[in-house]
Amino acid sequence: MKEEILKIKENIEKAIRENTSLQSLEDLRVNYMGKKGVFTELSKKMKDLSSEERPKMGQIINETKDFIIDLIEKKNLELKEKELNKKLESEIVDISLPGVKCIGGTIHPVNETMNFIKDIFIKMGFDIVDGPEIEKVEYNFDALNIPKTHPSRDLTDTFYINDSVLLRTQTSPVQIRYMLENNAPLRMICPGKVYRPDYDISHTPMFHQMEGLVIGKDISFADLKGILTHFVKEVFGDRKVRFRPHFFPFTEPSAEMDVECNICHGKGCRLCKDSGWLEIMGCGMVDPEVLKYVGFDPEEVNGFAFGLGIERITMLRHGIGDLRAFFENDMRFLKQFK
Repeated sequence: MKEEILKIKENIEKAIRENTSLQSLEDLRVNYMGKKGVFTELSKKMKDLSSEERPKMGQIINETKDFIIDLIEKKNLELKEKELNKKLESEIVDISLPGVKCIGGTIHPVNETMNFIKDIFIKMGFDIVDGPEIEKVEYNFDALNIPKTHPSRDLTDTFYINDSVLLRTQTSPVQIRYMLENNAPLRMICPGKVYRPDYDISHTPMFHQMEGLVIGKDISFADLKGILTHFVKEVFGDRKVRFRPHFFPFTEPSAEMDVECNICHGKGCRLCKDSGWLEIMGCGMVDPEVLKYVGFDPEEVNGFAFGLGIERITMLRHGIGDLRAFFENDMRFLKQFK
C-alpha cells in the first residue's frame, strides 16, 4: 500500500506541475482530494491492514495529502498571477481620458439661510424652539388674539383638518406653547414649515417662517428696533432700515420693517416697485391679551415679537425672482449654491 501511495503522489505532483489552467487544477483537486477521490478510497482500505500497520499508513496518507494540498495552493497562486498579468497586457487603460466627475451634494439655499439666521440670533442669546406642524386652532388663532371674523380663518386661507385642528399657518403657536411652559424673562425664535393655500411666483402652499419673541420687564420698542436693525446688518450689510405702522392682532403697536433695496440703493427700481425699499418682516410689542392668555401679568412684564419669511430673505440674499424655484428640484438651479 505504501508503494501505491508513493506512485499516486508522484503522478499527482507531475500533473500539478504540468497544469496550465485554474479549472483543470480544480478538477484535479476534486479527483484526488474530494469525497469520492483517490485518497478517500485509500482510507477505506485501511480496515484491511493490521493494527500495527494502520497507524503508519494513516501517517503516510496524511503527510502525502498535506504535501499535495500545499502544492495545489502554490500552483493556484501561480496561475492566478499569470492570468492577471495576461489581462493587464491585453486590457490597456487610456489614462489620458477625462475622469468621471462626482457631483457632491449641497445644502438647499433655504436651509442654508435658515441656519445662517439661527446663528445670528443664537449669538444674541435666543433659544431655538420647535413645535408641531399639525396645530390646535386655539393656539394658531384664539391665543394670538385673532378674532373669529378675521380673513385668515377662512377655508380659502387655511388648511383645516377638522374644526379644532389645522396645519399651522404661522410658527406663532410655538411662542404660545413656550410661554405656557416657561417663565419670563425669555428670548426665543421658532423656525419651521407653515402652510397656506397659495401658489404663485411669491407664494407656495408650504413655506418656512421664523418668528421671534422677547419677554421681560421694561422691554421697549427701542429694544425691538435695536435687535432687528442688528439682524439686518448681519444679513444684508450696512443698509438703511425703516419701520412703518401696521396692524397685527397679536401685537400693539405693530410695524412692518423695510430694508433699503439692494439693487437701486433707495433710488427706485422694478424689484422694489420704485419705492427704494423692500419689506422683510412684521413686528410689534406683544398685545396684553396674548400675555394674559398664557398667564403673564401685562403690568409686570411685556415684550416684542417679530416674524419673517425664510424664502423671502433667501430670495433677497441671492437675487431670486420666483419663489417656486426652491421647490421644483431643478438641478440647474440648485447647483448654483455650492
